[in-house]
Amino acid sequence: MSGDNMAPHVMEDFAGIVQLFSDGTVVRGDDSAFLAVPGAVQNLPGVQWKDVVYDATHNLTVRVYTTATITTNAGKLPVLVYFHGGGYCIGAPDQPPFHNFCLRAAGELPAVVLSVQYRLAPEHRLPAAIDDGAAFFTWLRGQATGGADTWLAESADFARTFISGLSAGANLAHHVTVRVASGRPDVDPVRVAGYVLIDAFFGGVERTATEANPPASASAPLVTVEMADQFWRLALPVGATRDHPVANPFGPESPSLEQVALPPALVVVSGGDVLRDRLMDYVARLKGMGKEIELAEFEGEHHGFSAVQAWSTASSEFIQVLKQRRHAHPRFEKDKQVY
Repeated sequence: MSGDNMAPHVMEDFAGIVQLFSDGTVVRGDDSAFLAVPGAVQNLPGVQWKDVVYDATHNLTVRVYTTATITTNAGKLPVLVYFHGGGYCIGAPDQPPFHNFCLRAAGELPAVVLSVQYRLAPEHRLPAAIDDGAAFFTWLRGQATGGADTWLAESADFARTFISGLSAGANLAHHVTVRVASGRPDVDPVRVAGYVLIDAFFGGVERTATEANPPASASAPLVTVEMADQFWRLALPVGATRDHPVANPFGPESPSLEQVALPPALVVVSGGDVLRDRLMDYVARLKGMGKEIELAEFEGEHHGFSAVQAWSTASSEFIQVLKQRRHAHPRFEKDKQVY
């Protein structure tokens, strides 16, 4: 049988959830089991949420969380933009891990939390998701200059906007922060006062020590080296290696961050994460450039603990770290209201 007559066959199969066939067809299964969490919660007293379309062309939405705290506090609340995880291939704002974290963040920081949907690979390979993140900030700028959403008009202090994300969402948060800091897009009067990378999903061709020899505390991890490699094969442009600038911000073809006026950063690292060394290297390199960056390491925790175990003691400690940023970074504070 000639190659032209062969039936399409599976090229990549991620746990039966995402199957990529040789003809480019993608078949998706249910990813809810993979992202299942104990004690899923759909509401929290004092926190309200709704979904709003920010990109009608691609039918992308943002889940907006606000809190009753705004009725008792003087002034408005900081804005926390959040990009969910999932290796750029799975995940959505309405799934319990990400929804639960955003509920806690909105209610306990408190803050207006904006959980952003973006296009997934391999149907939409990178940089599609980053383009969506930039498009979201164009929409947010419109909200800050008289947009129609009353929740944001009433509660959001756009001059205190923070970009955050978990895993692939943290990778996305890094790249969107770089774009915004470089003026692409211009977001004024929105002001990005800081960014928070949580268990960021970075890669590279050369293995780090923790990738080559995963830490003992990484037993039953949410992300393995093999899984990360597969996500990158599915998400990066066809033929790209893990040194592609999206995966490796310090790769041989990555633009220098030396001249980029990055806002203060907080990098959250789980001690049991196989990606730990990449995140430590990220912190070290930016510090070497004179950037304002702080590390918060959670020993013994697994990749994604802040969402997968959103109601755990460690997650509570992480929320407290976010609330206390004013002590490390005065720019994270305005009129004594702290994000």
